Amino acid sequence: MPKYAAFLRGINVSGRRVKGPDLCAPFETVGAEEVTTFRASGNVIFTAPREPPAKLTARIEEALESSLGYDVAVFLRSAGEVREIAGHEPFPQADVEASDGKLQVSLLAKLPPPKGRQAVLGLGTAQDRLAFGARELYWLPSGGILESELDWKQIDTLVGLSTRRTMGTIEQLAKKHFAS
Repeated sequence: MPKYAAFLRGINVSGRRVKGPDLCAPFETVGAEEVTTFRASGNVIFTAPREPPAKLTARIEEALESSLGYDVAVFLRSAGEVREIAGHEPFPQADVEASDGKLQVSLLAKLPPPKGRQAVLGLGTAQDRLAFGARELYWLPSGGILESELDWKQIDTLVGLSTRRTMGTIEQLAKKHFAS
């Protein structure tokens, strides 16, 4: 059975606290196996019978809403996709090391069309560098996240719903759960 990571939006932020077992249960109700969480930020790793990713995502979102009582956006990635994200270097390593900020990965439902991508990249600056991956937006802030002057409302309008993790979290998750 294929192995997946589900990156959930809005888990354990803004007063919405969900413990690991309560987060795993909805996945088990849709037939997922070997369900486990990684950190307390809405990262769920599991195996599931092969089916179209959009269908699996929809079934997980329905189960989460039924269990938790509110909508939870799910950004599903296969084992290969997780490894690809973890190994991607959107910016020169020297720039990443020189930055006082942490490289961020916004997981997207889909890649925006070319004009949308161009508009997003046009919002980047020398202090807040942006780059796209397959279905990800990479952000290298020069300092703390709260110090950024990026227009995230505009970016969100252009890329659609997303959820963000540090590259370090993605790398650690990949190493622990998706080593090839």
